[in-house]
Amino acid sequence: MDKFAEAGYGQQRIGFGERCAVLIVDLQQGFTDASNPLGRSPHVQRAVENTAILVAAAKHKGVPIASCRVAWQSADDMGFWKISTLYDGSFFHGHPCTELDPRISDPEYIFEFTKTAPSIFFRTPLPTWLTKHRIDTTIITGCTTSGCVRASIVDSFSFGYRTIVPEECCGDQDEQPHWDNLRDVGRRYADVVKLQDVLEHFEQLPARAA
Repeated sequence: MDKFAEAGYGQQRIGFGERCAVLIVDLQQGFTDASNPLGRSPHVQRAVENTAILVAAAKHKGVPIASCRVAWQSADDMGFWKISTLYDGSFFHGHPCTELDPRISDPEYIFEFTKTAPSIFFRTPLPTWLTKHRIDTTIITGCTTSGCVRASIVDSFSFGYRTIVPEECCGDQDEQPHWDNLRDVGRRYADVVKLQDVLEHFEQLPARAA
């Protein structure tokens, strides 16, 4: 038997609460455009395509959506990142790499903002926005699973939200870290589910008011 399961890990189901929101982490051109060194992962492309499906379903039911990009003014306001390609200027404000992927961007509906650290929660306007919408459940998508997505999952849990992660809507540079991290957060902090599970939950929600 799995030692974690034997010790009780992953034995509790969290489930959806009463009001959910979709959170999209860093699906920006720097990670989704293959002309960029960090944007060549087919696994991340899969995440964008599936998140676009989720976004369409959320908008149909009036589910709130928030989406972030990561960007800095210069190396001076960056943390001590160990990723060399973040320092070439492509993740500085105004560069095309900081633009959200058009497949998931809709500033007229989606709350879009910039962060400077791994988590979508860290020193961003997101907590205030979630409170305003009376959210109790976050549905976290984006890239990369082992980095900013995982940090966002942990912070969502720490802030007291029910945390749901549709596996197909997250991507990484390599699949193994993706699965390793989802398995681990699924033992501790979040329900890792299929995209179809979230779509079926949306179908049960009342239609959006006109």
